[in-house]
Amino acid sequence: MTATGYVVFGDRGVLALRGADARPFLQELITNDVARVREDQAAYGALLTPQGKFLFDFFIAQDRDRLLLETERSRLGELQRRLLLYRLRSKVEIENVSDDLTVAALIGQDVVGLLDLPEQTGACRVLDQGLAFVDPRLVQMGARALLPAPQAETILAQLGVPELEGAAYERLRLRLGVPDGSRDLVVEKATLLESGFEELNGVDFAKGCFVGQELTARMKYRALVRKRLLPVTFNGPAPPSGAIVRLGEREAGEMRTTIDGHGLALLRLEQVAKAKEEGAPLLAGETEIVPLAPDWARL
Repeated sequence: MTATGYVVFGDRGVLALRGADARPFLQELITNDVARVREDQAAYGALLTPQGKFLFDFFIAQDRDRLLLETERSRLGELQRRLLLYRLRSKVEIENVSDDLTVAALIGQDVVGLLDLPEQTGACRVLDQGLAFVDPRLVQMGARALLPAPQAETILAQLGVPELEGAAYERLRLRLGVPDGSRDLVVEKATLLESGFEELNGVDFAKGCFVGQELTARMKYRALVRKRLLPVTFNGPAPPSGAIVRLGEREAGEMRTTIDGHGLALLRLEQVAKAKEEGAPLLAGETEIVPLAPDWARL
């Protein structure tokens, strides 16, 4: 069972985009359809290299006259710099507002109801102070809130649920097989379809062009996905991120983040099938890992 409560993320930050061209500017760059983002609907998306490799992922929400991008705080300056390179003559301001907003997640039973939101991915509501939305990737991931920093503690306390340690959120996302930015996706190497972005509502192939679209579409329509980021379980020592997974002498993939016997691993689907067929273990060092197929994934 997932503990019910809220987690405050000190490692998440927010960029605010405003101006007459903010929406069309973002629409031409990112993997999801910005036209769908409204005050009652948030989204999840990514910015890729022109070669279709992962750079940044983020949540996108509309807060009155601005669009908010919530992403990894440690990489926020680099995202801002990249967006400014694309801005050219577009009438858009891009501001780091991380010190003004606190980012929190609410997980567990009925937390979506506490925020008066429907159980629909991305359903969003502007609050008297800040905003809240159902996680656009999976309803099971709960909800997220962007709150004014001075009032955030009071607002969260009024929900009547306890504050949880970050490990509670980590356990939930790893059991569900949901990646967490550059911790699980190698920058300039990972591809979206290997990482489950299509099923997690992070890419829209009907929206028109975006940076890196050509490779992403080719992988989809030519069925070129040979590896997948999958949840795994294990007993024994946790393999470090980047540890090679082997099937006998054959390389089968790499580990990503882990906690309490659960983790993520980028695995070659052919080797996963052979391991099952041969009844042979997949090993990361001396630790046997068991890959799982999330019910949301189309493998």
